[in-house]
This record gives sequence, structure tokens and C-alpha cells, in this order.
Amino acid sequence: MTETVETGRGPAQVAVTVPGGAAGRAGKQAKAGAPGALLVLGHGAGGSVDAPDLIAVHDAAAAAGLVVALVTQPYRVAGRRAPAPAGHLDEAWRTVVDGLTERFPGLPLIVGGRSSGARVACRTAGAVGAAGIVALAFPLHPPGKPERSRAEELRTGLPTLVVNGSADPFGVPDTGPGVEVVVLEGERHDLRKAPETVGRAVLGWLRARGWAR
Repeated sequence: MTETVETGRGPAQVAVTVPGGAAGRAGKQAKAGAPGALLVLGHGAGGSVDAPDLIAVHDAAAAAGLVVALVTQPYRVAGRRAPAPAGHLDEAWRTVVDGLTERFPGLPLIVGGRSSGARVACRTAGAVGAAGIVALAFPLHPPGKPERSRAEELRTGLPTLVVNGSADPFGVPDTGPGVEVVVLEGERHDLRKAPETVGRAVLGWLRARGWAR
């Protein structure tokens, strides 16, 4: 079930899947057992939480015992496709994530999302107390403008997994301290060719850190 969360930038929506509880928006119920972590994911600029890569990660993580929350930003709830300013996105995201951490105390918090949602997660990871970051299709730079790099946003000091396509016009980040990069051959920015591969990559990374069964 999708819930509404009031933020200073308007109502956001969040769909939560809990191990042994009700199914979330992606439609699959998690296996019973104590959750290993809380994974919160955001969507791309003009997209939704129904993106194939997000659903694949949701399903893989939920089946492996994580609480998984899919967050829709207020501007998308209001029906707009053009994203809100970065500060507004970050503010609304922090409000939602803070509420989730209060609801599920004691669980390691993993934040992430695809494209714009990955950037929001990176920018706010320290403020919300995240233990790790999952960045899908991280937009390293605007298409055709590699000089406008956003690589600094990935340098949070937290364990970070980046999954990008080799043919992404937004570029592919390099590995760095704490940053692991998985490059999927032939995939573009939407990561639509084989979303289950994205789910497996994220699940392997989560398991390696003890956050998933």
C-alpha cells in the first residue's frame, strides 16, 4: 500500500515492503524473518518508482529480508515531470527517510535510487545517517558535457555501489575509495535490457556487507 508523507515541499508517497508483512508497490512480499536493513530508493527525474531497475532491486532485496521503501517525490505526486530544485528534493527526501528510520529503529540504513534519485541519496546520505548507498544509472555529467562532472557527489566516504550501462550518454563513474562500479555492457541510461542483472548486482553487494540473507 502506498502511504502519503507530508513534507515541507508537499506530500510525498512511500510504498514499504516489510519481511513477512504486506507487499509493497512492486507487488512481491518479502520472506519472513528479522529484517537485515532498511533500503530506501528514489526515482529518476521524470520517471517513477515503477522503473524496471528499481523494481528488480526492490524484489531482490525484499526477498532477501530487507525492509524496502520506494519513495515518490512531491513534484511527481503533484503530476509534474520537471524536477524540483535540488534543495527541495533533498529536503523532502530527508523528511521521508527520517520518518522511516524512526519507524524501523536499529536497522542499518541503505539509501539509493536511479539517476536523479541516486544524486539525492548521495547528497543527503551523511545527514540521514546512512550506512551505504546504491546508485543506479548515476548521471555523471549531462550528455555531451563531460566537463560538468558530478563525481564529487559520490565521494561520501560511505560504501557505495554504482550500477551503470556502458552506453549511458550521461557517462560512467570511476571506482574510488569506497565506491564500487558495476558496468553492464550495452545498457543505456534506462537499464531496461536486463533489469534482473541489476537486481543481482545489488543483492550481491548487500550480502557481502551482511545486510541481506
